[in-house]
Amino acid sequence: MRDPVTMAKVKGILQALSDAEPGHAVEVRIPPYSAIQCGTGPKHTRGTPPNVVEMKAETLFALTAGEIAWGAAVSSGEIHASGERSDLSALFEKIRMHS
Repeated sequence: MRDPVTMAKVKGILQALSDAEPGHAVEVRIPPYSAIQCGTGPKHTRGTPPNVVEMKAETLFALTAGEIAWGAAVSSGEIHASGERSDLSALFEKIRMHS
């Protein structure tokens, strides 16, 4: 079951990512809450995208708050990132600075 408070928070963060880096090059997934495409580069339209970032909502919140570092979360498996454009560390830093 999806918690509405968590859902709202996830959607807000994903909107901030999309606003900060519009585009369709990377798919960011926070199951079971939401997914977006963001980032400049080739647009993905069908099948499995070449650049995917997936994490739990709790990881998204900690990353956005600066409680965990991107590299550490990827290394520990909290973030699954694949593709040459999937390093979103600078994007999370950017939205942290504007919040």
